Amino acid sequence: MGIFRRVKTIAMAEVNGLLDGIEDPIAMLNEYSREMEQEIAKGQKALARQIFVEKKQAGLISETQALVDKRTRQAKLAIEKGEEGMAKLAVQEKLTLEKQAALYQEQYEAVKTQTKILVEKLDQLKETYNLMQQKKILLASRANVAQSMKQIQKATVSFQTDTIARGVARAEERILLMEAEVQAGSQFAAPLAQFDTAYDNFINDEELNNEIEKLKNEKETI
Repeated sequence: MGIFRRVKTIAMAEVNGLLDGIEDPIAMLNEYSREMEQEIAKGQKALARQIFVEKKQAGLISETQALVDKRTRQAKLAIEKGEEGMAKLAVQEKLTLEKQAALYQEQYEAVKTQTKILVEKLDQLKETYNLMQQKKILLASRANVAQSMKQIQKATVSFQTDTIARGVARAEERILLMEAEVQAGSQFAAPLAQFDTAYDNFINDEELNNEIEKLKNEKETI
């Protein structure tokens, strides 16, 4: 059956094997689905023609058998009437029709066998197609998950985490330096404050002389 030349390969191939080395496995599965749908359509048309031929052959057998029965009745009637010539002619045609009917029957059996084979192959093709559709749904889901994971991994790589980690470390070092500068500034400010206080307590000569004169005056008064 020529219409099933490619179907045998498709039916026996593992779908996972078909995915090796192709960029878009779902698109490839869709293409196989379309091819199988076309083959199923061809198979259905072939089966319709085959059934037509089978019915036509059965009709020929029925018509021929009807003629055989008719010539048998004619031959009997001719014999009853003593019409030997008519009887021989009817019997001769009856025998010819019986041989023809036998040939039609053989052809009919062959057609029936072909029809059976075609039906089996068409059923097998439909079953394979249905299994592929079910597997295609599963593979489509797996492909979507894989694509999503691939995008996530790609996005993660694009983040350049090593560079970011180094940047965070540098920021942390900068903050530590700022904190150290603040702490160092606080420690340096304490001695300065003490120095300023000491400077404020310093007594100059003028203040000293004024105080002495004040004390002298208080002594004279006493």
